[in-house]
Amino acid sequence: MVDDGSTDSTADLVTDTASHLRGIRLICQPHRGKGHAVRVGMQAASGEYRFQCDADLSMPIDQLSRFLPPEFVGPGIAIGSRSAPGARRLGEPTLRKLMGRVFHLLVRLGGAGFSDTQCGFKCFAGSRVHALFDRQRLDGFGSDVEVLYLARRFGIPVREVPIVWHYRSGSKVRPVHDTFRMLADLAVIRLNAMRGRYSHPPIDG
Repeated sequence: MVDDGSTDSTADLVTDTASHLRGIRLICQPHRGKGHAVRVGMQAASGEYRFQCDADLSMPIDQLSRFLPPEFVGPGIAIGSRSAPGARRLGEPTLRKLMGRVFHLLVRLGGAGFSDTQCGFKCFAGSRVHALFDRQRLDGFGSDVEVLYLARRFGIPVREVPIVWHYRSGSKVRPVHDTFRMLADLAVIRLNAMRGRYSHPPIDG
């Protein structure tokens, strides 16, 4: 669990839980953004498969099995999608839904080709983690697009998993502000690629 500079009791709750459950590790850091938190967590984790999960559990955790063997097998990535056929979005405000659609349209026009890049539930084959996250640079919400851009650039297969997603009113996402910030991140990704900042890793497995 990566605590990205929270000001509530999150760290205390995790520490208490870790005292009687094995395998929980807490990393506390100053606030830098979702992208940085996910990068730190993925690089620190271990295991054949590494699952990225938003703390608010807007996707019910009972859907986790759809991202793991036997449903997901191989050296690739499985990403949750709120827009793929069979997915459902429950309780989402109209403004957030509209801004999300505008952003994803621009992402698709830019060549990403995924129905939903921003869903916070993604599973990575452990063998691919360092090839991606050692090169992922953005600290904000645009990091999701950056990781998927790198996966496509390096020939890593990505499978979309339609999910049931519940809007949480306590979400830190600001629809208008964060949409424009993510659009700026798309430009940064293009610039990074043009400047050769995403070196090609060896692909094994």
